[in-house]
Amino acid sequence: MSKGLPDLNKDFSGWYTQVVNKAGLADYGPVKGTMVIKPYGFQLWEHIKEIFDGMIKNTGHVNAYFPLFIPKSYLAKEAEHVEGFAKECAVVTHTRLKADSEKGVVVDPDSKLEEEIIVRPTSETIIWAMYKKWIQSYRDLPILINQWANVVRWEMRTRLFLRTSEFLWQEGHTAHETAKEAEQETLDILELYRQLAEDYLAIPVYTGIKTESEKFAGADTTYCIEAMMGDKRALQAGTSHNLGQNFAKAFDVTFQTKENKEEYVWATSWGVSTRLIGAVILTHGDAKGLRLPPKIAPIQLVIIPIVKNDDQRQEIKNYMEPLIAQLKDIEIRVHQDWSSNSPGFKFNEWEIKGVPVRMEIGPRDIVENQVVLARRDTGEKLFIDKEDFKENIIKLMNDIQSGLFEQAQNFRNKNTHSVTDYKSFQKIIKEGGFVRCGWDGEQSTEAKIKEQTAATIRCIPFDEKQEGLTCILTGEPAKHEVIFAKAY
Repeated sequence: MSKGLPDLNKDFSGWYTQVVNKAGLADYGPVKGTMVIKPYGFQLWEHIKEIFDGMIKNTGHVNAYFPLFIPKSYLAKEAEHVEGFAKECAVVTHTRLKADSEKGVVVDPDSKLEEEIIVRPTSETIIWAMYKKWIQSYRDLPILINQWANVVRWEMRTRLFLRTSEFLWQEGHTAHETAKEAEQETLDILELYRQLAEDYLAIPVYTGIKTESEKFAGADTTYCIEAMMGDKRALQAGTSHNLGQNFAKAFDVTFQTKENKEEYVWATSWGVSTRLIGAVILTHGDAKGLRLPPKIAPIQLVIIPIVKNDDQRQEIKNYMEPLIAQLKDIEIRVHQDWSSNSPGFKFNEWEIKGVPVRMEIGPRDIVENQVVLARRDTGEKLFIDKEDFKENIIKLMNDIQSGLFEQAQNFRNKNTHSVTDYKSFQKIIKEGGFVRCGWDGEQSTEAKIKEQTAATIRCIPFDEKQEGLTCILTGEPAKHEVIFAKAY
């Protein structure tokens, strides 16, 4: 299998697209901007989904499902929200087609809807319309609901996994009795997102708050995790929103307090999407293709038997049998490649797919009572005694998982700079990287920097140190230390 990948140092965008294609993760759908997630890519998403689904269920959340179609009037109820999504909405205006002798199939003009329907860009409005029916008293709170679903946002510029017109995600929507509870919920979920990114995807992230101009439309506060990709650009990997009472007021969702008073409900929403697959590719990929962290890899170990005839085939199968049993015992996801392709072809194929460990077994290994293991992350080859196989595999998977995280963290730290003058700021942004610097808190300053450099404030980090800083552009005393970067 000839990889033929573009040089990621010269054509990072082309490299990314080819990796997605050649690794069998996704393909372009027939409608512009849509994506077909292929089995290998969907298995990757399923692992991420199962991990996070377990996390939220362990914290008391439950799954439900709400309709794909939303009445247009629902979006109109929350002005900031509708303005934020208006340009991205797909709209249903008719209910049926009909045959036409000249044009084949046309929209039946008699089926025009009285009220247009929006294909959900996010579900706050329809969920809060339902919460109005479900919530009467403090005894009905909190509601901790999540749904796994697809959403549609009519994007003009698309890229597989990173930005498509339809994508898969989870969206949590919770209702609370107090502002304190809602705030704690947003922070608790943000911490789960950090754990998901760092402990499972091996992607280091900054946690912090979005500025007013970057926050979710309709939220009081948006918290986020921000990651650095291999080209030194930023990727927003997850967001958690404190919605305050905005949606409760828009949909008149009140409850009777313990003191028999009428109070609006406090709300949150939060989500991560298939964009995380793009983040894994962009963070860990190399010149050979994908490098997947073992915890989320669809296949953690691939076995390449080296055989020349049927006698060797049976001998190797017999030799492998107890090894396969040990892999099952420690719940390693394994695949045996008995295809007729050459060993070199197989090595290339599984390297581009990012399988963490390749195991090679040939007649010589049987004589030596060993297996040969190749690490995808470093390319290192290990010759392991058959008797020590099990403990070596466990250690190897842990080493690869932690090694990928450490590499990504070192890369991010090396390319995160603290500067105090605008010329240095502009130079770093042009060359690529994160800049930590002072900001005077003015939206006009933020907008001017974006206009001049295409960089945006990714977040106000929780560990900000603004004391003594001045704004990178205006020289005024800094209200915050922020992280600027160009972003996907």
